[in-house]
Amino acid sequence: MIHLVRPADVDDPDLPSGGNVYDRRVADGLDAVEHLSTRSVPDGALVLVDGLLTSAALVAEACRVRLVVLVHMARRQPWEGPLLRAAAGVVATSHWTREWLVAAYDLDPGRVLVVEPGVDPAPLAPGSADGSALLCVGAVTTLKGYDVLAEALRTLGDLEWSCRGVGATTIEPDLAAGLGDVVQLTGPMSRAELDAAYAEADLLVLASRAETYGMVVTEALARGLPVVASDVGGVPEALGGAGVLVPPDDPDELAAALRHWLTDAGHRAEQRAAARSRRTALAGWDRTVARMAGALEVLR
Repeated sequence: MIHLVRPADVDDPDLPSGGNVYDRRVADGLDAVEHLSTRSVPDGALVLVDGLLTSAALVAEACRVRLVVLVHMARRQPWEGPLLRAAAGVVATSHWTREWLVAAYDLDPGRVLVVEPGVDPAPLAPGSADGSALLCVGAVTTLKGYDVLAEALRTLGDLEWSCRGVGATTIEPDLAAGLGDVVQLTGPMSRAELDAAYAEADLLVLASRAETYGMVVTEALARGLPVVASDVGGVPEALGGAGVLVPPDDPDELAAALRHWLTDAGHRAEQRAAARSRRTALAGWDRTVARMAGALEVLR
């Protein structure tokens, strides 16, 4: 039996996130017993704990239960190192995250395993001739770089384009309000609505300042949708050689990449071909579940 401690809002449609999707797919795939804290986990049981729920108090629990921490994003708190060293093991969602954790906290590499997110098959996005429909998917936060995206877009006023931003606007409302109309913010979308947004888009833009993997990247590539993204964390792993990477927190470089996309039909054709090639190599959630089961068996 596998126990999983996951956030209370994992199924909240108003707070979608890659971490929530990952937790739900793994929980369902493993038929895990779900908890909101380790307090309800029996003594000695193996329990996978979402890293967003970790705290200094959890260090003591590592003596009572067989604790495995799932790190979607490093907390970078003083207690994180001691907790991960006390745990039976750690599961990271990208090789970049694994390497960072091992180096930052002097962890035993044999106890830090990688289980990448999967992606669902999706219809091919047709794309338009001029490539003008831009899409950003993610909560409207500084971490996701919406301010960088808006600054880049403001330099492209001589070109025809639109940019839709799909994600929660309530986390940093001042940021959302300050974007003006340069990004058309929709708020969160249902799965069907998001599928339609991907189908109508020409290019996914991800201006994040940090990402452990970047599940929206593979969601786009699963549709053959090209990507321009920040070169941070596990994003290059998600891209798998497709797409265009730009330095993080650099609106000028992002604007240059977008201008190249919007003004060069040959470049758009090359990027669409690369995205469609990467599409065929993506793995589904069944592989993620199988690898998680294998990782937990190793760490048991």
